[in-house]
Amino acid sequence: MHQLKVNNLIKVLLDQDLKLEEHFLLETNPNLLDEKAQSMLQELYERIGGNGDFICLENLKFDFKIDRFLFLYDDAVHFNRYRLNSFKSNIYDVFTFAWVDAYKRLCRTFERECLKTGLQERIWYGPPIAGKCFGYSEEAGDLSGNGSAGWKLNAYNDAQYDLLSRLHGYKIIRLPMYENIMMGGSLKKLDQLLVNPKEEYSKAIYSWFMRKMI
Repeated sequence: MHQLKVNNLIKVLLDQDLKLEEHFLLETNPNLLDEKAQSMLQELYERIGGNGDFICLENLKFDFKIDRFLFLYDDAVHFNRYRLNSFKSNIYDVFTFAWVDAYKRLCRTFERECLKTGLQERIWYGPPIAGKCFGYSEEAGDLSGNGSAGWKLNAYNDAQYDLLSRLHGYKIIRLPMYENIMMGGSLKKLDQLLVNPKEEYSKAIYSWFMRKMI
């Protein structure tokens, strides 16, 4: 379903003759991780509960790219207490991201939605590296104690995307599924519009999207 919504958004943009590069892959350059950047990653890693030295992603996969803008569509599993905690790291003091305040509110508001979709074993427990880095996970749905190693890894990786894309000279723009678009005098949920976007909605979606690039 996630990819369907992304594909539909891309189709709306292409139909408006907007040039973009789908499924953009950014290979990270370790030489850009100077002492200050390494310190920020270590502080972030420890804040979320990481054990030992931080790990760093070698590749970043984006939904699409327009010039120096990189786009990701974030669904429910990206909004929870661990992602909220990541915004307290030094990364977000050093760099400015226009969407951060909105994401903080969404993390506080929609954690229950994250619980509905984030209890699958592959998300709650994550891959083996999640347990290695963030320790054991409680039973699915139990956010007391050590909570979810998989959710912690997701939050850590999200913040890595924010930092590493900036170090490489790009501007990351995150598109939350909870975004609303004013249409015909009423608010429409972006997530629902993108399941099957009607032609009459295309211009409104396009106008909403272009405001993100200002």
